Amino acid sequence: MRAVVAAEPGGPEVLSLSTVTDPVPAAGEVLIRVAAAGLNRADLLQRQGHYPPPPGASDILGMEVSGTVAALGPDVTGWQVGDEVCALLAGGGYAELVAVPAGQVMPVPAGVSLVEAAALPEVACTVWSNVFMVGALQTTESFLVHGGAGGIGSFAIQLAHALGSRVFTTAGTPEKRALCSALGADVVIDYREESFADVVADQTEGRGVDVILDNMGAKYLAANVEALADQGRLVIIGLQGGTRAELDINALMRKRGAIIGTTLRTRSVAGKSAICASVVEHVWPLVASGAIKPVIDAVLPLDQAVEAHRRMQAGEHSGKLLLAL
Repeated sequence: MRAVVAAEPGGPEVLSLSTVTDPVPAAGEVLIRVAAAGLNRADLLQRQGHYPPPPGASDILGMEVSGTVAALGPDVTGWQVGDEVCALLAGGGYAELVAVPAGQVMPVPAGVSLVEAAALPEVACTVWSNVFMVGALQTTESFLVHGGAGGIGSFAIQLAHALGSRVFTTAGTPEKRALCSALGADVVIDYREESFADVVADQTEGRGVDVILDNMGAKYLAANVEALADQGRLVIIGLQGGTRAELDINALMRKRGAIIGTTLRTRSVAGKSAICASVVEHVWPLVASGAIKPVIDAVLPLDQAVEAHRRMQAGEHSGKLLLAL
């Protein structure tokens, strides 16, 4: 099969389209013929040599795909060859075929095209598991997500809005801020010109927000704690702003707040399967109703993976970038 591989760690130019051995589904796995694969920042980190795949996972990039079931491994039930699906992966998505644990395979939501569905698994599972399963955001509470125009942010805004929460977000350009507002954000903050902690304090009469989904890590730690409400939860899922920062423990204690650091890729198959099942139950109906729509910046052919990585690395895109086969 054709697959995008990285010959060595480096910039986008190390990616190339090559011929590799077809995967064979093991017991409990589904073989998917890929229609499209979604890009994620973790792909950039892996390409640079900073984020190796979990033990046993494919070293081919790609953590989410859509496509059709091509074959079933032993002991798989509930799927048939030809079913249209999307899936959460530990790796292997930038390829014509990928083998996936059956529990991480999900049906394509009604009203979503097969290619568009590749934009959903990673963001849906990340947002649902971290904001609602871990962060326990309630409809009466407020929510802040950083980078609202990105893949995670654009989905988080829509989901929190659809479930009734007041949504705050940050974005860096007028176009991206307009997109965030259109998606349902109540307060959109220009992080380049404004202090998001000050805006949150002003908009909440000093109360703060109940849940923050953060992809920046160290750079935003102090301001995130400042922006938390009493008993607020800060969920950190990314380290774009560094890994080390000083924490004012007294400030956190006064708010009885919680800081939770979490990843999705390295969870067990059972853990990821439970998240996928919960997403299908709770999130897919909102997608099918049109309350949530995949936000897609561009769809590029598989042989333009280098260009796709360059676009993501430049940070000029909004929503998801996809590679189509």
